[in-house]
Amino acid sequence: MFTGIVEEVGRLKSLDGGRVEISCAAILADMKIGDSISTNGVCLTVVDFGENFFAADVMPETLRKTSLAELNRGGLVNLERALKVGDRFGGHIVSGHIDGVGKILNIRAEGNALVVDVAAENFLLRHIAPKGSVALDGISLTVVDAGAENFSVSMIPHTRAVTNFSGKRVGSPVNIETDILAKYVDRLLNLPAAPQTLTREFLTANGF
Repeated sequence: MFTGIVEEVGRLKSLDGGRVEISCAAILADMKIGDSISTNGVCLTVVDFGENFFAADVMPETLRKTSLAELNRGGLVNLERALKVGDRFGGHIVSGHIDGVGKILNIRAEGNALVVDVAAENFLLRHIAPKGSVALDGISLTVVDAGAENFSVSMIPHTRAVTNFSGKRVGSPVNIETDILAKYVDRLLNLPAAPQTLTREFLTANGF
């Protein structure tokens, strides 16, 4: 589990077949094989690491469903280590399981903030609500507005400075993870109706 509070911006060192290597520094502290690292919002398992990098295996499904395959060598990636029990919970519940990829439609200044409009498919938008939470490339953000084809988030200068959004442009892809609570509520509301098993006869037969 992650919170969407980016600890470090790393760079793609290589992506060769099913193995990715990320250049980094700060998150290497106390790193162990098997640790989970959110990489642009994608939960990856550390299989190797050294003085200035870590490596992870990447499944074909992950490359199909995320923007990792679109990264060029040296591309910026947001990094966050898994949450420890007792850590401050600064963002929201982020699982590192990407729901889909959106595209940046517009970036505009509003006072000291940047408002970012993101195009997304309908199955993603149904789980995105104004003033709710969404993770973009692993960054926990508050939704400003949500429509039929896109949604918007607002970003303070600090967030832009310490994440990969300093390099984002109109047309850039972003990994989207919607709020896990919204997904569970949607699932429960749309389950087929269970057969009615609690009847007067059942209650009488069981002493009620």
